[in-house]
Amino acid sequence: MDLQLTNKKALVTGSTAGIGFAIASLLAEEGAAVVVNGRSPRRVEEAVQRIRAERKGAQVTGVAADLGTKEGVKQLIRDVPAADILVNNLGIVEPKPFADISDEDWLRFFEVNVLSGVRLSRFYLPQMLQKNWGRIVFISSESAINTPVEMVHYGVTKTAQLAVARGLAE
Repeated sequence: MDLQLTNKKALVTGSTAGIGFAIASLLAEEGAAVVVNGRSPRRVEEAVQRIRAERKGAQVTGVAADLGTKEGVKQLIRDVPAADILVNNLGIVEPKPFADISDEDWLRFFEVNVLSGVRLSRFYLPQMLQKNWGRIVFISSESAINTPVEMVHYGVTKTAQLAVARGLAE
């Protein structure tokens, strides 16, 4: 398939494993210059090397930064000042009874699952609009619609992602 991504730069958050890694790998296969992100420098480098080994000729780099913090987002933006494609994949999940979800848990989930994507989208969107080309994708979950009782905090953040994505689409 040719998605015409040659000469496009794609940033995929939370992409050292799982869905994020698969997205980063496929974007690299399609010719995009991909930036892999995760918190651990070791895991970021392993993901970069794995994509390079699996996708001959892949243009892939990595940035280790904790995007669940303002400082981590600032660091990533310094290292990746431009992107044509932003895939907000980063997310955390933790089953827990509602009564046991502390304020700190709620805030951590909101920072990681929602604000990481909001902060990055707020930075990259104006560039995309100026170029009249760009894509911002939020990887949500069915929990946004059908929230499991033991993951209310997760479901709330995934629903918030849908709201942000819809708002940006307008």
